[in-house]
Amino acid sequence: MFSRVGDGLSAGYYRLRNSVWPVTQAAVAASLAYFVAEVLVGHEQPFFAPIAAVICLSVTLGQRNRRAVELIIGVAVGLMVADLLVLVIGNGTLQIAVVVLLAMAAAVFFGGGTILVNQAAVSAVLVVVLQPPEDVFSPERFVDALIGGGVALAINYLFPVNPERLVERAAAPVFDELAAVLEEISAVLQGGGERRAERVLEQAREIDGRVRTLNEALEAGYETARLSPTRRRSLRQLEFYGSAGIRIELAVINTRVLARGVYNAIRRGDSIAPQLPEAVLDLSRSVRALAAFLEDDEGPEEARRWALEAARCATQILEERHELGISVLVGQVRSAAVDLLRSTGMDQASALHALEDAAGRASEIG
Repeated sequence: MFSRVGDGLSAGYYRLRNSVWPVTQAAVAASLAYFVAEVLVGHEQPFFAPIAAVICLSVTLGQRNRRAVELIIGVAVGLMVADLLVLVIGNGTLQIAVVVLLAMAAAVFFGGGTILVNQAAVSAVLVVVLQPPEDVFSPERFVDALIGGGVALAINYLFPVNPERLVERAAAPVFDELAAVLEEISAVLQGGGERRAERVLEQAREIDGRVRTLNEALEAGYETARLSPTRRRSLRQLEFYGSAGIRIELAVINTRVLARGVYNAIRRGDSIAPQLPEAVLDLSRSVRALAAFLEDDEGPEEARRWALEAARCATQILEERHELGISVLVGQVRSAAVDLLRSTGMDQASALHALEDAAGRASEIG
């Protein structure tokens, strides 16, 4: 029990540590937006300004420009529908339902995304709840939304998150889980166990979620580095991560196919060549070395060496074994090795040439 509490606290601290800067951005932007709208512009109770600022900065990192535009359009649609309806039908419980229904329907009709539709509804609700029925349409709320969105984007661009750190933190779980799955596949090949093989296949499938998070972080990092003058120097490292990320995604797919092949081989009771577990373990070592290379710029030699050793060790099996199931597993190890080589910066031709030098052509050996 205490272990679970400790794990929960540790996970919560990790999430909070990763979110300190975005939360701080939102708090500062909300306060500054309210100050600008109330003190500098002179609006009374400009509640739409801090709301707009928080929504702009609390959406998923990346695509904040598009989200800000959607937010402003959503506010406009919601305010227009709500102001007109409140003048006609007044405000109250049933009126909220009617106003929200029509505001969201209008947003959907004009092709709005999720945030546009939701913001139209929120704006409409606030108007119905807060505006006296005798009031007429006021452009102040729309201006407040513009102020909030503008302040949020200014905060994001002048004091952005560190895009390299953002991507590194998203990439670390991908490398950790991929290496752990490969190590578990190696253990399954050594010790057998159908249930264990099935579990590792499930674990391999779960890495896809981590890959999606990494892709989102890369998109956010690119946006921040391109638009923020203080972070443009990060573009080169992000481009390298982006190129490596494409290959890592393919390595994850190959690992999932490998896990499925291992599960089928264990289920059928196939004889496993003793070199295969070691080859898969070498892939895991290559993944961990690749993570160190991308994060600390230690050089790609270690990652390349283990990838080539994995391919060499697996290919040796074909000298004695020619069964289809074994050939498929060897092919997946070799494919994963090529993807890892390319993740270190090698092009396709160089990676294949290095692999064939180290392991030979699988077709010729088989």
